[in-house]
Amino acid sequence: MKKILVANRGEIALRIMRTCREMSIKTVAVFSEVDRKAPFVLYADEAVCIGPPPSSASYLDGSKIISAASKTGSDAIHPGYGFLSENPRFAREVQASGITFIGPPPDAIEMMGDKISAKKLAARLNIPLVPGTDHTISDFPEAKKVATGIGYPVLIKASAGGGGKGMRIVHTEKELRENLERASSEAKSAFGDGSVFIEKYIESPRHIEFQVLADSQGNVIHLFERECSIQRRHQKVIEEAPSSILTPEMRRKMGECAVKITSACGYHNAGTVEFLADEKNNFYFLEMNTRLQVEHPVTEMITGIDLVREQINIARGEKLSFRQEELSIKGHAIEARIYAEDPANGFLPDSGLLKVYRRPAGNGIRVDDGYEEGMEIPVWYDPMIAKLIVHGDNRLRAIERMLRALGDFSISGVSTTIDFCFFVINHPLFRSGKFDTLFIDNHFSPLDNRPASEEECETAALLAAWLTVNRTSGFQVQSDNSEERTPWRKRKMYR
Repeated sequence: MKKILVANRGEIALRIMRTCREMSIKTVAVFSEVDRKAPFVLYADEAVCIGPPPSSASYLDGSKIISAASKTGSDAIHPGYGFLSENPRFAREVQASGITFIGPPPDAIEMMGDKISAKKLAARLNIPLVPGTDHTISDFPEAKKVATGIGYPVLIKASAGGGGKGMRIVHTEKELRENLERASSEAKSAFGDGSVFIEKYIESPRHIEFQVLADSQGNVIHLFERECSIQRRHQKVIEEAPSSILTPEMRRKMGECAVKITSACGYHNAGTVEFLADEKNNFYFLEMNTRLQVEHPVTEMITGIDLVREQINIARGEKLSFRQEELSIKGHAIEARIYAEDPANGFLPDSGLLKVYRRPAGNGIRVDDGYEEGMEIPVWYDPMIAKLIVHGDNRLRAIERMLRALGDFSISGVSTTIDFCFFVINHPLFRSGKFDTLFIDNHFSPLDNRPASEEECETAALLAAWLTVNRTSGFQVQSDNSEERTPWRKRKMYR
């Protein structure tokens, strides 16, 4: 394998290309017209423009990508995450063209990409499942019967896709019909498949996932867990590894389940098996993502293993070079996703010019990004600017390092989630590890994170000057460590 085309953009394309360069493998970038001067395009050995900005006309057009791979003599295609990474049809077309697809077999993608078939497989393997249907629900009378049988609240979920789309929590029968229709319509729009199913809604759950690797010789291992419970709109914002709630025994059991279902579906390459854990630490299989995850760097930080390198080696037919018993957790890692979003306005995506873009640096800090100062954040794609990852000897050290790194990350020109991430990481519940997937809904208020007005900044400056004068004259001001603080002290001001 001497040349790999990366069928993606931004930070993940650049991240994959860096590993390829370390392995002395040439890379090809495919890009839309708006990404012509993006860092990943400039970093690649070759680059091919595949169309206008809309994803449907560029990054989601499999025929253009395969054609670019053929014209450039690429041996393989790495899909990254998102776009076509979990599209079994694209994977089959890549293989049919004589090019290696760096990912799992199309049949495994198809099986595990459908949540109903994945649940049926888990049931056959006696892996714990959330109570619910093992088939899609198409009409209200059946939905009503199922919901009554398992008890409210229930969760309506799209059978295809993920990312929180086609997902609705229903607390009463009165809400059922409307939410059933909305979930189906949203799933149809997002994934081209309106199929939905119903399961019991686990209140105050933790979202925990296990990274797996499998080679084509039948060897399967897991690389421990990631905690992904800090979410907005069912999409992850902050991840860490390991989880603060898993005991060694719970980790062993969940890891065994992850390996079991990975083996059973004929899987090879990298994947992630996701679970929910309730307040009593009972865990339930949720789904499997048949690709590299956005949050894969925290696993790399605690294991020292380059997951992209392993993906490439597996795609070349190589056997895993390590065994389960040789792996161990080294320290603690946290990832904060830095989005061009306005947390004070419902996390509404933002776009515009990066007037200032200065990354944090130092020991134990990694930044995976795809932008430079002066670049535009386009409206066409996911608004993630960067992933900030830190590693420490223990969880407290990682938290301290993340707070410092967030404070050193300077961005202006667009609204970002930097200060929101600071709020979360510094919150007593996060520090204690006592949080769940409802953390943002229950504990975050836009007032905690909105930019300070000019009037508030002026008031704060005047008060600071007054305190300085009075301290100089010997006047003592008592420190207030209580939770009741004035707004300007309670929140971290935007730069």
